[in-house]
Amino acid sequence: MEADWPLIAVRFALYMTLSGLFGLSAFGLYGLKVGERFNALAFRPWLLGTGLLALLLSGIAIALLAAAMAGAPPWPIDQEAIGMLLSDSTTGTAWKIRIIALVVASIAALIAAWRTMPLGLVALSSGVALATLAWTGHGAMDEGATGWVHLAADILHLLSAGAWVGALLGLGLLVTRTARRIDAAHLTLTHRALHGFGLIGTIVVGTIVVTGLINAWLLVGLGNLPSLGATTYGRLLIAKLALFGAMLGLASLNRFRLTPAFESSIAAGDHRGALRTLRTSLTVETACVVTILALVSWLGTLEPPASAM
Repeated sequence: MEADWPLIAVRFALYMTLSGLFGLSAFGLYGLKVGERFNALAFRPWLLGTGLLALLLSGIAIALLAAAMAGAPPWPIDQEAIGMLLSDSTTGTAWKIRIIALVVASIAALIAAWRTMPLGLVALSSGVALATLAWTGHGAMDEGATGWVHLAADILHLLSAGAWVGALLGLGLLVTRTARRIDAAHLTLTHRALHGFGLIGTIVVGTIVVTGLINAWLLVGLGNLPSLGATTYGRLLIAKLALFGAMLGLASLNRFRLTPAFESSIAAGDHRGALRTLRTSLTVETACVVTILALVSWLGTLEPPASAM
């Protein structure tokens, strides 16, 4: 089966924007103090921009999905196929919920300043929007109790991954601030944010591992493990797992080596080398997560081994 590259590309862009919107707003709540959020980071343009972009991408995605299901070309837009998809499927219902959630998130981002409530509303509504992606992938393929377990695991997997993506975005924005805008207060704030992500990161990683194992059991099955590398789905999954392992290694390096070294460099009054090393590590970690999201976007369009049995 030939890959539907336009649909895969839009799925990837949606994973990126929705993860960034949810994860960055959540990072602002747990990683920064109230008075720091909109001074340390340009929260409003980032949140509003990703919210509006996600709305645009959702519109493109529903048109491409309707065309694919109808076996028609994506252009001209088949309004009848879109109408049927929106009215007669759980995917359509999930899409409508996503649109409402993104409108709420965008409005909240527009009015948010340093206050907690609007930012919390952005996190909540964007979390709902991100969770709706579970209905466009394998999470909605099962029925009954198994279906609910699969769907719940997929949603938790999406939210945890989104939290990690958003934290990388927030931390990346902190450590890449231009030298002329870095002062002692910003250095202290950056170290506290890096250190503070340690506990949240542990919860995020634990959730990703547990839900990933559940998904692997439901999508691959123990009997298909020996032949996993013989299929496109299996090779992509192996690549995803390898990159996730690399991310775990980088995250451990950041937490146990680079962040303490950064703290020591601040105390010594010579932070440039430690900050440069942190930037490099976070850049590589971000490249890994971007590649993982690209692989996930492709995997969601392929038939998993368990359903082929």
